[in-house]
Amino acid sequence: MQVDVFHKQITVKLVYYGPALSGKTTNLQHLHTLVDPGLRGNLMALETRDDRTLFFDLLPFHFTSAGGVRLRIKLFTVPGQVIHNATRRIVLQGADGVGFIADSQVSQIDNNAQSFTSLGENLADNGLNLATTPLVIQFNKRDLPAIRSDDEIDALASLGREPVYKAVAIQGIGVVGTFLGLFSMTWTALEKQHDLSKRFEIKASEITSFLEGMIGGSGRGEVAT
Repeated sequence: MQVDVFHKQITVKLVYYGPALSGKTTNLQHLHTLVDPGLRGNLMALETRDDRTLFFDLLPFHFTSAGGVRLRIKLFTVPGQVIHNATRRIVLQGADGVGFIADSQVSQIDNNAQSFTSLGENLADNGLNLATTPLVIQFNKRDLPAIRSDDEIDALASLGREPVYKAVAIQGIGVVGTFLGLFSMTWTALEKQHDLSKRFEIKASEITSFLEGMIGGSGRGEVAT
């Protein structure tokens, strides 16, 4: 989190992480289409032959609280290809929360596991801890054949601390729920650490209402239990 006391601005950084082609970019692209152009920044993507996003997508939301504090929520994605691991590590610098976008296909189980392992390693290299960093998991591509069953995902969700969402990002299903869940968890952690409501007169309820009004509640998807 970055705090600019002079300009009364707080910047929260959220990073979408996961294996190549799991749907990280699709999540951000869909969120971008839901936001009024006057309330969003440009969605930037640098594409290459071997991966969809070499560096990151940047999607800043803008919100001003009743107390006059400006909040910016920046969303990034990392490149999924292993050859870009150094870039993934750089993008994770200063991350306040992470959304791990997994591919539901059975054929991608190993890739998901390797990517999750690299997430922990790259967080550690940035002085962050996977066990304490706000984290949600999205199992995307639920519309495809040969995917892990709902029961299997529910069983996995019951073993961890992280909220788990089921999604079809290309249809917008589960995208909003994943984002709102990630932001809520992240803000709760930041509030506990920095007492933001008292220091800056900014209420979680204000932000939640703004975000829900801005991107709507449709397409939240299913939360694994």
